[in-house]
Amino acid sequence: MAAYPVVHKAPGAVTPNLLDYEAACRSFNWEAARHELSYLPGGHGLNIAYEAVDRHASSPIAGKTAIRWISRDDRIVDISYARLRALTNRFANVLDSLGVSRGDRVFALTGRIPELYVTALGALKHRAVFSPLFSAFGPEPVKTRLAIAEARALVTTTALYERKVAPIRDELPSLEFVLIVDGAGVPDTPGTFDFRQLMDAASEEYAIGPTAPEELALLHFTSGTTGTPKGALHVHEAVVVHNVTGKLALDLHPDDIFWCTADPGWVTGTSYGIIAPLSNGVTSIVDEEEFDLDRWYRILDEQGVSVWYTAPTAIRMMMRAGVEPVKQRKYPALRFMGSVGEPLNPEGVVWGQEAFGLPFHDNWWQTETGGIMIANYASMDIRPGSMGRPLPGIEAAIVQRTDGGVKVIEGADVEGDLALKPGWPSMFRGYWNEEERYRKCFVGGWYLTGDLARRDKDGYFWFVGRADDVIKTSGHLIGPFEVETALMEHKAVAEAGVIGKPDPVALEIVKGFVLLNSGFEPSDALKKDILLFARKKLGAVVAPKEIEFVTDLPRTRSGKIMRRLLKARELGLPEGDTSTLEAARD
Repeated sequence: MAAYPVVHKAPGAVTPNLLDYEAACRSFNWEAARHELSYLPGGHGLNIAYEAVDRHASSPIAGKTAIRWISRDDRIVDISYARLRALTNRFANVLDSLGVSRGDRVFALTGRIPELYVTALGALKHRAVFSPLFSAFGPEPVKTRLAIAEARALVTTTALYERKVAPIRDELPSLEFVLIVDGAGVPDTPGTFDFRQLMDAASEEYAIGPTAPEELALLHFTSGTTGTPKGALHVHEAVVVHNVTGKLALDLHPDDIFWCTADPGWVTGTSYGIIAPLSNGVTSIVDEEEFDLDRWYRILDEQGVSVWYTAPTAIRMMMRAGVEPVKQRKYPALRFMGSVGEPLNPEGVVWGQEAFGLPFHDNWWQTETGGIMIANYASMDIRPGSMGRPLPGIEAAIVQRTDGGVKVIEGADVEGDLALKPGWPSMFRGYWNEEERYRKCFVGGWYLTGDLARRDKDGYFWFVGRADDVIKTSGHLIGPFEVETALMEHKAVAEAGVIGKPDPVALEIVKGFVLLNSGFEPSDALKKDILLFARKKLGAVVAPKEIEFVTDLPRTRSGKIMRRLLKARELGLPEGDTSTLEAARD
């Protein structure tokens, strides 16, 4: 594989919040991070919505735009912190008037519309447990999640209700209240209400009740390789990590215009599309439309976005279109670009420098961790392809499983399980009604992430692959990410997914599924050329033995290539939970 040069950070006009990484790690402690927040008046605990909204609405920035919403037809709606407090108070009162209680599960099934953000924050004020759903889900995944969590209330739109909720509502006895946000024809069904009518009748005054830091706040579903999706539980104290990582990993400053492109149906869209920017008091861009190249460049330019957090899938789509569309606009405010969802190939980091004059800063975390754990920081040189270094306050290690637990690997560049020492505030507190599944995540005093990685001599971590994705061939363990990265260095390859295919001699061989760049057509000659290219890059053992050209790769909505699905389809095996597939749209 090509050795990508370190991307050296040039001094910018804004001094990074994390200026000296080593010093920050020495001085950091979670108790001090907790004291950066305000806590409820009267010592009544810690509530996410209070830290994200109300404390700012009672401060000099009350009139500042908290959310700038851009509709599909380019209408712009600015919602100030003061207005957001009033709207979320109204929704908390709506829940109270319906009889929704503390701890009840409140779901949202909408696109990126203002009502979604009001629902999330209002539910948290009321001390309900908020859970987002992808608007692209079909009826079955919607039903599965609502049933698992015994949802009490759901906020959705007329169109989504008719297509995805009405067909399965009779099978959900716990779902007492459905609120339709657009008023386009509320069905005459018991327990179904017009969201706007209820909001108009509700008071703008609401007193948040005492909220213990360990009180349940968020329920995020994540797909397993088999069986039903897992519901990861997070508490109100998670806001401590959202706030700190907004400052340190995303380098948010008070005057920033921040854009997280993730849908709140995915944990990133909640943690960093709602909570982190608001807790830091910045202005957050919310675009209702799905990915559109020209539209995104226009938003970056016209809205003066200074900090941009997006996904490798979107970056690769931009790369396929080349640098010319980027160069047609100027981005004078843009100073920090982050990437999340799956590891960002080195090419993406380098391309960002070429196209925008800025590198993409990759970072790593999971639904279970609740917030960013490892990152490339604004002040640090970037090693393209690296996850970066652990957040101050996070102890990460490479470990090997033993009969009695785990053993920490002290040496550099040795592959093993990526593990974290438990105790950070946003660590998940369980899987909904699956205590045994939760306990299995912790071995020998470590949380085992399920990812394989290595750490270099300077403390940078490098992703190898999911533990269940690793390919075993001729006595060697091969991480698919390394092979995919090498394939993408070929000029014809836009994206690649790699699996292990059973082989009677080698146990498994490496097979690559390749999506071509525009201007290239599948052929035996091109296949041979890519195989030879990979062999020269990786060596005979690691390089793919087979290549298959495809027109698309199965991905989750967060952008992760679902290698297990590629493998299941290749071998004719059950596909398991596919509810988060990006292409699963009605």
